[in-house]
Amino acid sequence: MRKNILISTGGSGGHVIPATILEDHLSKTNEVIISTDKRGFKYLDVSKYKEAEIIDTPRIKNIFLFPFNLVRILFLSIKSFYLLKNKNIDRIISTGGYMSLPLILAAKLLKLKIYLFEPNLILGRANKFFINSCEKIICYTSEIKNFPKNLKNKIEIIDPLVRKEFYNKENKNFIKKKFNILVIGGSQGAAIFDNNLKKIIIKIAKEFPIKIVQQTNERNIANLEKFYSENKIENTVFNYDKNFINKILETDLCITRSGSSTLAELSITNTPFVAVPLATSKDNHQLENANFYKKKGCCWLLEQSVFEEEIEQLLKDILKNKMDYLKKKQNLEKLNYQNTWINVNQKILNIINEN
Repeated sequence: MRKNILISTGGSGGHVIPATILEDHLSKTNEVIISTDKRGFKYLDVSKYKEAEIIDTPRIKNIFLFPFNLVRILFLSIKSFYLLKNKNIDRIISTGGYMSLPLILAAKLLKLKIYLFEPNLILGRANKFFINSCEKIICYTSEIKNFPKNLKNKIEIIDPLVRKEFYNKENKNFIKKKFNILVIGGSQGAAIFDNNLKKIIIKIAKEFPIKIVQQTNERNIANLEKFYSENKIENTVFNYDKNFINKILETDLCITRSGSSTLAELSITNTPFVAVPLATSKDNHQLENANFYKKKGCCWLLEQSVFEEEIEQLLKDILKNKMDYLKKKQNLEKLNYQNTWINVNQKILNIINEN
């Protein structure tokens, strides 16, 4: 029997991308709509999600705006109540974040089934707030920090969510005339990569033939291109690429922050990576994400505090001795041995279709 499901998301790509993957898994056998805030809408393909519902939940940070924001949340909860009722929604899935507050409050009033999704290795604050109200919480592991011990029975484990096009697309780029290094700083760039890494790359390029492919913010593209070109380093500098998978498949090594979606995509394509967790991520969840892969021998981990002093030697070690590099690729392949779209799809459907 087809169910009417609403997936609540918003804020950042880390919330929105998993929501679109869940929608892809569920939409063939169910009626699914996505709700997001204005920040999250920019991460959606407008042609596919033009009918996405906008519930623009305010952040409750500014104490002076608290009364005003409280009224807004009350209004949005009423709006959510009628949205869920008019669409005959019987299940709601939240991918985390404060954006889901009005919808989950409305879902509780309507006694709908609530499911949560937690891709990180630390239970997010919003999910922690809602955990008592949910049927199940979908996770990548049961070893989640800050998780209430008495509610562990609510955890349902699946393999990390990645977009469908990433399956059966193994990175086999090892190794051409030049060693390709992909640097992922997010669409806003990462200052530690934009300002500090480029100086290290010059030193590495004097000893080894390399090509650099780097993501940065739009304002910095011309500066980085000029810098690398003046130093005779082959480069591609970009902000956003809808065919991003091709950049991953063409690289030998990735240097990246540690968002769960990015690490999952690198992992499923067997692409070795150096994880540099964002030190200011909420509850330091990026460090825990990176540790998950490090413990399985799938990546190198450098905390931001030591990045500048250790990255040069690490890159030289990787380029001089390929044995550790090849071992990382083998471990990634073992980790993803049973991670297929069909397996993940069946697990998700089983979770949502219970009762």
